[in-house]
Amino acid sequence: MDSNLLIAYIGIGIMIALSGIGSAYGVTIAGNAAVGALKKDSTKFGNFLVLTALPGTQGLYGFAGYFMFQSIFNVLTPEISAIQSSAVLAGGLALGLIGLFSSIRQGQVCANGIAAIGQGHDVFGNTLILAVFPELYAIVALAGVFLIGTAVA
Repeated sequence: MDSNLLIAYIGIGIMIALSGIGSAYGVTIAGNAAVGALKKDSTKFGNFLVLTALPGTQGLYGFAGYFMFQSIFNVLTPEISAIQSSAVLAGGLALGLIGLFSSIRQGQVCANGIAAIGQGHDVFGNTLILAVFPELYAIVALAGVFLIGTAVA
């Protein structure tokens, strides 16, 4: 049953890699906007920092998914079945892709808010609220991984 464990760990790798890549892109999209906005108004660095860090959370969801499969459901063992390994692969692929795209899009929302704040508009709270919407989908994907784990544990 080593192939089943390999398939499961491929799912884990995809989940962590894609959500982490998305976070890296999302944070740099917002960070680039923050650097540009700092040239116009360096007093708003705290706001820029919060909005830049926000897309980084999806990468954490990838790690949380791994810990769910490893610790809570304890399915990543040599005795893993084909159904369990397929479920881990599917959950990993789903969370990875959703984390990738939601983080990139969240970074774009944050970048637009940062640019507006740099131009003198008071939109920090509004941007924070709007940036939470892409985050919701990553949270739903993490909940899906939880449900998959409970179904196959």
